[in-house]
Formats: sequence, C-alpha cells, structure tokens
Amino acid sequence: MTMSENQRNLEAGLLLNKNRNDINECRITVVVLFSTFVSVCGSFCFGCAAGYSSVAQTGITTDLGLSVAQYSMFGSIMTFGAMFGAIFSGKVSDLIGRKGTMWFAQIFCIAGWLAISVAKDTVWLDAGRFSTGFAVGLFSYVIPVYIAEITPKHVRGAFVFANQLMQSCGLSLFYVIGNFVHWRNLALVGLIPCVLQVVTLFFIPESPRLLGKWGCDKECRASLQLLRGEDADVSEEANTIKETMILFEEGPKSRVMDLFQRRYAPSLVIGVGLMLLQQLSGSSGIMLYVGSVFDKGGFPSSIGSMILAVIMIPKAILGLILVEKMGRRPLLLASTSGMCLCSLFLAFSFSFRSYGMLDELTPIFTCIGVVGFISSFAVGMGGLPWIIMSEIFPMNVKVSAGTLVTLANWSFSWIVAFAYNFMIEWNASGTFLIFFSTCAAGIVFIYAMVPETKGRTLEDIQASLTDFLQ
Repeated sequence: MTMSENQRNLEAGLLLNKNRNDINECRITVVVLFSTFVSVCGSFCFGCAAGYSSVAQTGITTDLGLSVAQYSMFGSIMTFGAMFGAIFSGKVSDLIGRKGTMWFAQIFCIAGWLAISVAKDTVWLDAGRFSTGFAVGLFSYVIPVYIAEITPKHVRGAFVFANQLMQSCGLSLFYVIGNFVHWRNLALVGLIPCVLQVVTLFFIPESPRLLGKWGCDKECRASLQLLRGEDADVSEEANTIKETMILFEEGPKSRVMDLFQRRYAPSLVIGVGLMLLQQLSGSSGIMLYVGSVFDKGGFPSSIGSMILAVIMIPKAILGLILVEKMGRRPLLLASTSGMCLCSLFLAFSFSFRSYGMLDELTPIFTCIGVVGFISSFAVGMGGLPWIIMSEIFPMNVKVSAGTLVTLANWSFSWIVAFAYNFMIEWNASGTFLIFFSTCAAGIVFIYAMVPETKGRTLEDIQASLTDFLQ
C-alpha cells in the first residue's frame, strides 16, 4: 500500500469519525424530550400563577372586600417572593442539583396554592402568593439552565424556549377557565402541574455538566449516554466537559464580586440588560393585570382574555420554531420592535380617549394593542433572555451570575407589578409612553451588545465572551 493510499484511508477514517460525531450531536432522543417536558412543568406552574391574578381579581376583591392597593400587593407579592427565590437559586441548584431544586421549589408552590385556596383574609392570600413566587424564582433560574445543559447545541435554543411556551400554556389555560371557575377552585387547579412534576422528576437524569462539576466523571458519562442514546459515542463531549471543569477548578473560586472583573463584563451587561428590558417594558404589569387594561379601554375583559388564550400558544410555538431558524438576535429585535409599536399604539389610543376623541374605537384599539404586545412578547422577549442567560456565563461563575441576573429580573418585575395599577389610574397614555421608550432603548441595546449564540457550544460561547475585552 502506497503512502498516498495510507493518507487517503486516514482521511476517510477521520471523516467517518467526524460524521459519526456530527450524527450523535444532532440526535434528539426520547430521554431529552421527556426530560425537557418534565422540567418545563415548572414553567407551566409559573404561567398559571401569572394568569391567576388577572382572572381572579373581580372574585377576590368582591368576596374579601380588597382595595386596589391590597390587590396590587397580592398580585405583585409573587414577584417579591421570586426575588428571594432568585437569591438562593444558584447556590441551591449547585448544592442539591437541578432535579433537587425543582423538587424543593414544588414544596413552596404546592403550599402557596393551598394557602390561597383556603384564604379568608389578605394574610393568607399574600402568604400563599409569596410562597408561590419563591418557587417561581427558583424555577426561573434552574429550568433554562438544566435544559441548556442536557440538549444538543443545534436545538438548545428551541428546547429552552419551551420554557416560554409552557408559561404561555399556563397563562392561556387560566385565562380561559378563570372566566368559569371560582377563584378558590382555580387555585386547586394550579396544583395539578405541581404534582405531575413531583412524580415525573424521578425518571429523568441529572445534568451531566453539573455532575462533571461535582467531579462525578462516571455519573457524568452515564447521564450523557442516557441523553444521547445507548449507541452514541459520548467520549468527546464528556472529555470537553471534564477539561472545562478542570480549567475552572484550577482557577480561583468564584464570588459575586468576581463578576465585576473586566473579562466577565460583556456577559454581565448582556444578561442584566436583557432582564431589565424584559421587565421595564411593562410585561409583568400587563400580564398580571391584563383584565384591568381591557376594562380601562372599554373592552370586555372576559372576551379579551379568551382572545389572548387562543393566540398566545400559537405565537409561542412560532417563537420556538424561529429561535433556531432566525437566531436569537434577529428574533429579539423583531419581538422588541413589535412591543415598541404596540405600546405606542396603546398610548395614542388612551390619549385620544382622554380628549374625548375616537371613543367608539378605543375598545378595539385596546384589544389590538394588548394582544399585539403580549403576542410580540411571547414570540421572543419572554423566553430569549433566559435562553441567553443560560448560555453566556461559564460554569465557574454561573451560580453567582445566574443568581444576580435572576434577582435583577424579579426585583424590577416587582416594582413594575406593584406600581402598574397606580400608573394606569394616574395616566394610562403616559404609562404606555414610558413602556414605548424602554422598548425603543432596548432595540438599540440589542443591536449594539447582544451576540448571536445559535449553533455554538456553551464552551465556545463562554470563551468568546470572556476573550471579548482581552
């Protein structure tokens, strides 16, 4: 055999191995699908909790005689509880695992729904809502991180976006049945996805990257093998995870203050900036109290809720499809632009009404604006910040970074959720002009700062961002 023949055989063997590895990387196994479904049951719980405050407002205020301030506290205290959940989310997730954290969160979620269902006064209502919010704060960190760590790179964005899809499903379900079910019984309905996740968590693997971080090499490979398929060659992926963890372990231990080093600046600015944009755009206020927006515009809130329920799930599915077709950055820009235009549309609509103009058209304009805003949010801005957050931080700072970013999200969510009803009463047009300005600034921020992460491994993304300012 000649030298050239040996060379050709060697190249053919390398090409065969490369093709085999590419096939392994592109496989989507039943285990990955099922594990993603189990984890996003927590997202469904989040959607149910978010939709509850809107459809239950009339019933609770009537039965318990709550004022606007008292109900604003009830609606917003979920986000306040989520702030505390966010503080502990990263540490808890690393200490007891991604699966353990989801189990831990469900203790608070179940207790919260039970407390709301038997509440006789604001103390029980607020305590239950706070407990549910604490669980949501844990979910909002651990679910996207877990999904990002178990899925192949070519579908990671779509699978993490399932987080937003299931939130939309929970919202839609409560927007529909909330018009027919008493608020106490509606709280009991919220227990169903909680129990489902508690049971099914027994049947999914722990994150291989977390097992690698713990130094459990054997368990890490076993988890990868289960996720990628029995006949898949996981040695390359397992070695990459091990090498990355060794590199991080050799470096100094991460503290929160370490995040403010120059090398982590791009990741931190992007992560926190996207979370602030998501909340200061007014999304929390509109979704938590969408019924009051419809009422303010003269549109029947029950009909408006039904329209949203019909539209939100297809829009979220569209976002799931587009996130890997268009990429993160273009979809973020399109979503934020839609929210920007709809906010401006609502501002003009309420402004005309305040001057006695176009009164007969204001209800229709309100419906179009609200549905357009929430649909635009569901397509991109609702889920993409969490996807990007799960991708851009290295494992050695993921705990402190994820905690900080999640805390920033829920802190501003609480501010917006609590102030929203008062802002609408003060000046509806001015409120939506503020949201328009935030979205407009967000378009500039995304265009200037947010990178495209589609189709890249977590290690590649983190390395490129770390080296950005070097």
